[in-house]
Amino acid sequence: MESTPSRSLVITSVRPQARDIKSFDLRLAEPGEISFLPGQVAILKVPNEAPAYFAFASAPEDRELEVLVKKKIGASNIIFDMREGETIELTGIAGHGFALDAQKGKDLVFVGMGTGVAPLRSALRNVLRRKRDFGQLVVLYGARTPDDFCYRDETQSWEDAGVELRQVISRPDGHDWSGPTGYVQSLLDHVLPDLAFPVALVCGSMEMMDQTRDRLEKMGFGKEEILTNY
Repeated sequence: MESTPSRSLVITSVRPQARDIKSFDLRLAEPGEISFLPGQVAILKVPNEAPAYFAFASAPEDRELEVLVKKKIGASNIIFDMREGETIELTGIAGHGFALDAQKGKDLVFVGMGTGVAPLRSALRNVLRRKRDFGQLVVLYGARTPDDFCYRDETQSWEDAGVELRQVISRPDGHDWSGPTGYVQSLLDHVLPDLAFPVALVCGSMEMMDQTRDRLEKMGFGKEEILTNY
């Protein structure tokens, strides 16, 4: 965890993203800057609750900070119900993030599940600003149902920018869904053979990341070609 003085953040916008998930735009209450790497995690604090961890969904160069908040327990539950103008304390920044500069010239495969799309979005927004530095860009995004995908209003712009987007759901029953079903790691077999120099950026539950790492290693990926943000 990086040592950083506590800073007050003002909520500037709140948007529903998926079932029980909202995105929060934040800015510093006082003049200043916050530096972080794509994929790093904000440690946020509200009164009477233990600090909670939320990966930045915004790129470092974006004008405002952004996080995804899923309604759970503790600070997450409190923040979920907060509104524009209220303040949250940033008490630190955690995780090593993604060393994207070291991946120049490589094909990037973003593999995410649920709110794990937040740190991947941070990295993707950063990469799209300097797309010529990288090879092909592929986003593999899994969710339980179509209602659990975040940033549905942005996915077309990703594809318009040349990103190959593949989405999969694990619980198709009762939903109007014509796409693939199963877990997100199942999509790897369909895209990796077409890539010359792939590097995988993986975010999700610990179980999902472990299963994805095992699958990638069996496909010939070295440890340095499988990146996690934390």
